[in-house]
Order: sequence, then C-alpha cells, then structure tokens
Amino acid sequence: MSTIHLHQTTTLTPEQYVAGLTDFGPGRSKLFGNSADEYLKVHQRGRSQADVTEGSGGVWERLHYDWSNPDHVVLTTTDSNVWGGASGHTYSFTRREDGSTDIDVDVVREGKNLKGRVLGLVLGTIGRTVLEKAFVNSVRAIEARNAAKRTAPSMSLSA
Repeated sequence: MSTIHLHQTTTLTPEQYVAGLTDFGPGRSKLFGNSADEYLKVHQRGRSQADVTEGSGGVWERLHYDWSNPDHVVLTTTDSNVWGGASGHTYSFTRREDGSTDIDVDVVREGKNLKGRVLGLVLGTIGRTVLEKAFVNSVRAIEARNAAKRTAPSMSLSA
C-alpha cells in the first residue's frame, strides 16, 4: 500500500476548488488529466455526495465523493480494476490570512491484484512526481477557469 501526501498553496477558496473537483461534466479531463471523458460515468449525485466512475489509460475506479465538510473532502474507492482496500483521496483545506488556501491531499493506493500492486509500488516511489504534476495542473486549471469567469464580460441590454 502506498500513501502519497501532496501540498499546494493557491489563490482559490476551498469552495472554488471543490466546485472544480465535483464538476463531473464534459471536459473534466481539462481539469483532471487522469479522468478521461470516455471513462466518466455519474451514477448518483446529491448536494454534497456523488458516486462516480472515472479513470484513464486502462485504469478505472468508482469513487464515493463526500464534500459535506467544506474543509475536508473524502473520495473513497468503492470498486476498481486495480485498486481496493483503503484506496482513495482525502483533500484538506486551510484558509490563510492572506486570502490564499493550502490544499493538502493524501492519496492511498492499495493494489487489489498484481497490476494494482505494481502500480501502487511505482506511484509510491518514482511515480510520485506524476501525481504531483497532475495535482499542480488541476489547481492551475481551476485557477484559470475561475480567472476567466471573473474577467468574462457581462451582457447588458440597453434601451
């Protein structure tokens, strides 16, 4: 079993990052490169929870998303072709006095078969940089999306 801790400081609020994290619409792969659109299936979505299958490159997992606590989001793997046991992701958000947010992510990978055990070993060692890059890219993509929303011209009609 591999546990990888990632950290990033961002200009986003926790709510803005969670909005991106829980956007299961088309184009999700632009925010999360490891979530290809052809794998994405939303089984159920509520106000603060969702049941979603996603993945890429031949690896998929079904995740239970729980964002009922605005400072702590938990993604629990409920099924996968490679991950089992305690696999999942936990996001923790800390608001800073300067308006920025610290995001800490713990990724747990417990292989349920040979392929999963090998991938877990790789991710826990040399593959950490791949997860780190994907996380940084997701933060930047959500920052860019929020910046675009702020600068989008508003439509007004004059009489």
